[in-house]
Amino acid sequence: MRVIDSHTGGQPTRVLIDVSLPLGSGSVAEQLSVLRSQRDDIRRETVLDPKCSDAMVGALVVPPQDSRCSAGVIFFNSAGYLGMCGHGLIGLMVTLYYLGRIDQGDHFIETPVGIVKTTLTGPNQVSFVNVESFCFQKDVRVTGSSLACEEKPIVGDVAWGGNWFFLVETSPLSLCTANISSLTDYGFAIRRALKELGITGLHGEEIDHIEFFEKPETGHANSKNFVLCPGGAYDRSPCGTGTSAKLACLAERHALAPGDEWVQESIVGSQFKATYEPAQAKGIIPTIAGEAYIFADATLIQQSGDPFQKGIKW
Repeated sequence: MRVIDSHTGGQPTRVLIDVSLPLGSGSVAEQLSVLRSQRDDIRRETVLDPKCSDAMVGALVVPPQDSRCSAGVIFFNSAGYLGMCGHGLIGLMVTLYYLGRIDQGDHFIETPVGIVKTTLTGPNQVSFVNVESFCFQKDVRVTGSSLACEEKPIVGDVAWGGNWFFLVETSPLSLCTANISSLTDYGFAIRRALKELGITGLHGEEIDHIEFFEKPETGHANSKNFVLCPGGAYDRSPCGTGTSAKLACLAERHALAPGDEWVQESIVGSQFKATYEPAQAKGIIPTIAGEAYIFADATLIQQSGDPFQKGIKW
């Protein structure tokens, strides 16, 4: 199986090339349902240990149902499947250009959560207009046995940016790489507390991304973040869907005007530039810009007798 590996702001993406699977001719959302129920071995064989780190996000290129689209894509990681992935989409576009399958300019990509417009502005530069994002609940107080060590409740917002996020404006710890392990523990504690309290997304979905913020040390960004992803890895990039959720919360509070630029910095120092416009119904339509770089063009081999051919499942 041929794969192209890239990183977007430090966060890796593995694009699966020319994998022919009987996923049907439906929408990408319907193809995802088939992949999850019938061919989850593809996910396990490509992104679980020992094939790569748990930070890797896989991107399976599939036929789009919508004829406007240059490609369809299904994103997944060590924990399961993602509705959208901002850094992964940027990595996908740079990969398709590297392969000579697209030119610079505008392209539509069909994802499980909708059609996303992308613009390849250079070999490594991509912006995308994300799906409609919105702040679902403001100032949610989280308590419970999982946070028993806390003297006061954790307060945050629940928002959708292509995935569900709980956003904590004031991080419990300084956002530096030395604190990544402790920040991860805090994030897991909040996820458990959200479950205990029955706090979910709009239709009962699990809130599986936790995002902490603080002011950046330099004047080149508006905010610095740490994002805990579903599988337990932290996002090395500023997180495209997380930045979209952040913009939705800023818009809800009238803290950022439409069209004004927001620079989001990750815990490792990489940056996304973002703006938004109001959506017709509710929420906002964010635009996120970032860079990705190819670092491997490889063939994955499934050797007979390998006891971990299907990956190590945690």
